[in-house]
Amino acid sequence: MSDKPRNTSSSRARVTDIAAAAGVSTATVDRVLNQRPGVRVATMQKVMKAAAALDYLPESDLYKAMQPRPMQLVFLLPPRSNRYMQMLGDYIGFAEDHLAPFNVRCKCHHIEGFNPRVLAQRLLHYGRQADGVAFMALEHPLVREAVNTLAEEGVHVVTLISDLSNSRRAAYVGMDNRAAGRTAGYLLARFLSRDVTHPGSGRQPGKIAMIAGSLSYRGHEEREMGFQHVLEEMCPQVQVVGLREGHDDADANYKQARLLLEQYPDLAGMYNIGGASDGVGRALKECGRDQKVVFIGHGLTPDTRGLLIDGTMDAVLTQHPQNMVMNCVRIFSNLRERRDALAGVEAVRISVVLRENLP
Repeated sequence: MSDKPRNTSSSRARVTDIAAAAGVSTATVDRVLNQRPGVRVATMQKVMKAAAALDYLPESDLYKAMQPRPMQLVFLLPPRSNRYMQMLGDYIGFAEDHLAPFNVRCKCHHIEGFNPRVLAQRLLHYGRQADGVAFMALEHPLVREAVNTLAEEGVHVVTLISDLSNSRRAAYVGMDNRAAGRTAGYLLARFLSRDVTHPGSGRQPGKIAMIAGSLSYRGHEEREMGFQHVLEEMCPQVQVVGLREGHDDADANYKQARLLLEQYPDLAGMYNIGGASDGVGRALKECGRDQKVVFIGHGLTPDTRGLLIDGTMDAVLTQHPQNMVMNCVRIFSNLRERRDALAGVEAVRISVVLRENLP
């Protein structure tokens, strides 16, 4: 048994004694002892060790207090009709074991993603119930104001897949969308050049069409710009006939693709900037153009995998859902520990998937 005398009620340590022993302020000691946020783990441990040395709390209470409460994180994603977003949301739901070392709790909500007023309202509603929120941003003043309001209230915000300019978001997680668009343009140009030298393919240089989820997504706008710039450099003879919006919905993309195929019989290529490529693939097959039009899209899902295998799609650009979620969690963990937001976070890489290298 230790010979060290325990503090009696008359000589019980005070908060000021713990603060002096730990070398911190009394306000910091108060936050630690009452399990309030805003204190680094290393500082919390110093305070608890000082409190233990001064016999301020029973040992069982000290162990309990040294365990910070889990960080509550919310992911707001577009509707589940977008298969890639569905996969991302599903991973968040069953990744609890992988996230345990970060001491976080994650929830995912699929919400209306193309209405800025609704998105801003949902951001404020769910963000105020959490320590951090990750979402796919629309480029709009209402959304920007909601992000800035949450930041002012101490809620960390991370943009996912599509960024938001001039906002107080803490970080962006996603591929370089301009580079993604340039990569899609490069691939399409190379496929077209190949087919010109092999007339039997049935593909001829002609017109190119694009379908986006929405140009209110900064990421989709950046992909379009990168795509067009590369085509102008590599295939100046190819005419880009315009951009349609399908809101990442399979039925809407199907209708847009059918209209484009009917309007342009010499359509040589199609780039689906957003999700729901299965709708475009259905239109190509129904029109008998699935082996004649170069088709490039985004997001490796069971649907796009099937389209690659049967030759309807030529290439898919993708970013792995697991990496996206883990990067978000690492960023929120860094912010909790008051480290640089991107410390230890690897940049999201663009993966190009072809039929011959399907994972």
